[in-house]
Parts: sequence; C-alpha cells; structure tokens
Amino acid sequence: MASACPSPQPGHNLPQKEQGELGDTQGPGPRSSSPEHSNPGVKQSPDSTLDLSSFSTSKLLELSRSTRALTEAFEAGSLPAVAARLQATLQSLENAQLNIGITGVPGSGKSTLVNALRGLGDEEANSAATGVVEMKTGPTAYLHPKYPNVVIWDLPGIGPTILQVHRSLQQLLRQPYDLLLILSAGRFPNSLAQLACRLDQQGAHFCLIRSKVDVDVAAACSRRPSTFSEEAVLGQIRDDCAKQLEGEGLKGPRVFLLSTFNLKKYDFQQLQEAMVQGLASHKRRALLVAMPNVSKNILEKKAAALCQHIWLVALVACSINQSPVPGVKDVACDLAMLTRCLQGYRRCLGLDTGLQGEAKDTINQAQVVELLRRAVEEASAFTHELLRVPVLGNLTTQGISFGAIYQMLRRSLDMAVKEAQDMLVGPDC
Repeated sequence: MASACPSPQPGHNLPQKEQGELGDTQGPGPRSSSPEHSNPGVKQSPDSTLDLSSFSTSKLLELSRSTRALTEAFEAGSLPAVAARLQATLQSLENAQLNIGITGVPGSGKSTLVNALRGLGDEEANSAATGVVEMKTGPTAYLHPKYPNVVIWDLPGIGPTILQVHRSLQQLLRQPYDLLLILSAGRFPNSLAQLACRLDQQGAHFCLIRSKVDVDVAAACSRRPSTFSEEAVLGQIRDDCAKQLEGEGLKGPRVFLLSTFNLKKYDFQQLQEAMVQGLASHKRRALLVAMPNVSKNILEKKAAALCQHIWLVALVACSINQSPVPGVKDVACDLAMLTRCLQGYRRCLGLDTGLQGEAKDTINQAQVVELLRRAVEEASAFTHELLRVPVLGNLTTQGISFGAIYQMLRRSLDMAVKEAQDMLVGPDC
C-alpha cells in the first residue's frame, strides 16, 4: 500500500455563527457562486489541501511558506511563541463547528440519512426517529457520536405549495448551516426544484439527492428480469431528475443517487466529495474525519487530511509540556498529547470498535514510548536534513525529538490506514 500521507442536544441550540479560524481563507456564511463550477449548490473549495506525502524533508521550508498558520506563527519570534500559536491552530481544527441540515420531501429517508452519516442504525441508541410519515415540526439536532462538534440537523419536510417553499427558504437561510442535503425519494416536485433554485441564487452550499434508488432498481429487476440493466435504470433516473430540475430553471443540476441503507452503493463517494467542496479548510477537515468509513477512497481522503497536520502535531508535542521519554535517549515530548493523537487516528478510521460495534483496546503511553524508540533509530538522517532548513533553525535543541515524533506519527498513520482498508470487505469497497 502506498503511504497514507498522499454541545447541542436534540431539539435545542440552533447553530451559531463562528469567527474565522487561524488559517481559514473564507469566513462562515453563504458562499458566492463560482463561474468555474457549473453544478448548482456545489461551490469551489476556498483553498486546496496540502498533501504532505508529496514533500521531501528538504521541502519543509516551502510547506511552511505555503501554510498560513505556520507562516503567521513564526512571525511571533521565539519557538515557544510559535508552538503556542500552532497549538491554538490544532485546537481550532479539532473543535471546528460543522452544521449539516437535511431536508426534502416527507418520507424520503431524511432521518435514516441522519443516522447513516452518524454511523448509526435506525434502532440504535440516540438515533433519529424514523417512520413512513413526517414526524418533525421543527429542526432537531443530532451530535455525531464520535465528533460532537459535527451536528446534523433533521429538518421538517418541504410542503408542496409556493408559500411553504418560501417559509422553508427563510428558515434555512436564517440559520447558518454550512451544508444542506435535499432529498426526494421519487420525482423532484416543483416545490423542491423551486427551493433549490432560490438556494442557488443565495449562494448556499447544498447537494440534491435522489434517495431509495435501491427500491427502484429492485422493482425494475422484478418487472423485467430478462432485459434488466441496472446501469440503464440508474441512467433513466438521472435523466428524469435533471429534466425536472432544469424545467424549473435550475441550470446544470447534479443529482446524487443514494441508498440510505447501503452507503457503499451508487453515488455516495461522489456525494462525499461534493459535500467537502465549498467548505472552509477547518470545516472540510471536520467533515472528512466524521464521514462513515464505507470505501477505500474515503479512507485515503481521511488519511490525507490527518497527514496534512503531522508536522504541526510534532512541533507542538516537542515544544509544549514536554518531558524526557523514559528509555528513549535525547527525546522529550508531551506523551499524553501523542497518545491522544494516535487514539484519534484509530477513531477516525473506525479502528476503535470491532465489526459488531464493541470497543477495542486503545493506544496507551507505553505503546507510544516503544513507537518513539523505534522511530529514533530511523530518524537520524531526517533530523540532520531538517535542521538545515533556515526557518526551523530554532529546533536545534528539539531536532531529535521532532524528527522521531514526525517519523512515528507518519508510520503509525500508514499502518492504521492499511489496517482499516483490510477491514473493508465486499465488491462495493
């Protein structure tokens, strides 16, 4: 395998606006339309993601110049000041609030999608209530079970009249949702198409979803088994949705076909990529790490997001609250921080629970010490080259520690991604 480095309660606390985070190039609120992107509702990302695996050690200087957080931090002067700024950046990344609203036609599977995105079944504890009729009269908030900063809002269904569309639009725009998912289980009604048009005019970030596609595919197979073609059925559904939406004035609509009971099928991977587009960098990371692990593609994107900040974690860990590591010569660091980091890798990649949801043994400090001991043996050449980078000259006394931590984190992430990929089974992965 290639290197992996390529609290509101339900019914309470509507999402609050946030201040811009360090390193964020775009503040919260509606995103303006981009002429380079023709898909309504899906906006261009405000900045590109850095893939640390593409940088050799000697390229760290260029990385530091490209990363706004590090550049700003080094302007503070001393290494402790730099580390303190970067620690604040780490905390802002980990705590970035993300609000996702899910609405659409009543009975289209909105609540089931709320649960699926949170990695829960409809009958599990703290899952959203599901049913064949509309069960909500107002927005209901559900926290992600592993990442409480990610809140998924189960919104009331959209009624058929223009007045109801107007009311729904005002309610959606009144709250600062970072992303809206709009579902229909059949043909997109005029009311939903009108809502999409108005959201697009307002520059909102949204995705259109045709749900329960598995039901349509099964029905088509049952009716015409001798001539059945799943590809043809899916093509007909896409074309029909596009015609309906274009007929209501939505230009270049893109509709994602989905089964909320099996996210491995159909367009979930493409939907995930569209959801990420248009989010600010810290919110983009929050979404990626919270995504259900249903494909190798998603695992790779998670790994890239985690790998992007290894240098940041390593610098903070060897500069703040550091103490000598027992049995590891010349290495001092914050062992508790590194333990939490490795635990976070496993949680993000779904390695903290077994196939039946049972808790698995977690990383402890003794294991981190052993990983650092091994890393020191491999990191001497890395550290020597690192200390020749002018902007990192202040790391001289922490050079061995930084090199060992960086190597340990990168190797541990690679191994965790390989383990997570091996857990994925079946042709849909």
